[in-house]
Amino acid sequence: MNLLRGTAACLFGMGLIVAAAVQVRAAPSNVLLIVADDLGWTDLGCYGSSFYETPNVDRLAAEGMRFSDGYAACPVCSPSRAAIMTGRWPQRTGITDYIGAPQPDGWKRNTRLLPAAYQTHLALEERTLAELARQAGYATFFAGKWHLGPEGYWPENQGFDFNLGGIDRGGRYGGNQYFSPYGNPRLPDGPPGEHLPARLARETVQFIESHRDRPFLAVLCFYSVHTPLMAREDLRQKYEQKRAELGLEAAWGREGERDVRLVQEHAVYAGMVEAMDQAVGAVLKKLDELKLAERTLVIFTSDNGGLSTSEGWPTSNLPLRGGKGWMYEGGIRVPLIVRQPGVVPPGTVNRTPVCGVDLFPTVAELAGVPLAAETTADGSSLVPLWSAPTSPAERPLFWHYPHYGNQGGAPSAAVRLGKWKLIEWYEDHRLELYDLEEDIGETRDLAASRPERTAALAELLHAWQREVGARFPTENPAFDPNAPSGRAAVRR
Repeated sequence: MNLLRGTAACLFGMGLIVAAAVQVRAAPSNVLLIVADDLGWTDLGCYGSSFYETPNVDRLAAEGMRFSDGYAACPVCSPSRAAIMTGRWPQRTGITDYIGAPQPDGWKRNTRLLPAAYQTHLALEERTLAELARQAGYATFFAGKWHLGPEGYWPENQGFDFNLGGIDRGGRYGGNQYFSPYGNPRLPDGPPGEHLPARLARETVQFIESHRDRPFLAVLCFYSVHTPLMAREDLRQKYEQKRAELGLEAAWGREGERDVRLVQEHAVYAGMVEAMDQAVGAVLKKLDELKLAERTLVIFTSDNGGLSTSEGWPTSNLPLRGGKGWMYEGGIRVPLIVRQPGVVPPGTVNRTPVCGVDLFPTVAELAGVPLAAETTADGSSLVPLWSAPTSPAERPLFWHYPHYGNQGGAPSAAVRLGKWKLIEWYEDHRLELYDLEEDIGETRDLAASRPERTAALAELLHAWQREVGARFPTENPAFDPNAPSGRAAVRR
């Protein structure tokens, strides 16, 4: 009897999945992909923040599915973005560090290792989300941060019909930064003082209005909340007052040689988060006005964890350890929300570990583009998970970062399989093992007490590195162990 019940439940679940797939094939969905920059896992109300206010993204989660164990493919931006665009691990595209980072032949920092060399642009031979969508007859649009190579490798060269703001820069360093004039060759200046998040939202809204009668892929990649830390004055004042009313004060811990923020109370950063949320709300409102919400899959995520150990120390990722640039959960676990009324069950939390590489095959399934011949697509479509919101998949996820970032982390790699996560540090070949179900903050290293589990995961990680052709750091002949470390920083 139990077997029969199990079989019936399995068939019912399969039926739901087939029904969802049939619905997708019958009416190709529009796709709105929203990627925030440096937004931490706990930087949203729906993920636990009580200081930052994000009602629009919270609404998205309430009306869709929130992934508790969503990951970026790398703890820094360019590799994660390349993975989203191609569905391939960063090691396959060769983009393993943020583009603009020093290469090993120009390395000046006093570190034990020299970082590995990396590719400085997304090759035109790579098949991108936009090229896949174009194949299915979609109109394609990009707005915001690109950071995947110099001119000639920008969105318009990678399958996007429109490009508003996507260039080589990784942050808002030109013009008046987050306010017009922007000094961006792919984004005409607005009125003086115009705020960038609102402008990118308006451009996205205009594209959606103009293409409401055909399938579209709109990719909105905010520069927010990347440095420079700069908010609208009204929002800064709002959060200064809120911080005072709540009696919040900064508190600090240590992560290696770096200070790490332990409390979310940075008023400027909070203002940046809310402005980004308001921009999301403007685009969602337009989908509602045009009655496109049920025909549009909205995906919201971030490119890496929140910045907690350098460059202004704007946020705290607690209960996660570390932040951007680190292989701990604070550096790689990110918000991931999907919504499509009538397709994605509302108000659900999915605990399946998923990654940015999964977005490419998800869009492929929605667009009806078969990927059977895509032997190097590394992700798995999220569509079946919409019918199985409580069934975690036992598949490994991998990370390999053979570099020193700007945030204090060192060359390292990691694998997660089920509840277990292994980290390998290349400076001293140390292995760390964590049970993420019992210890999400990675405070108890179990490598010594679970040697068999540690060895098995290390073997799995090394086999994957061989498969993807991972590059490794090398010994630094100029390293001086008696000189100041190239990993330290002074809090400012």
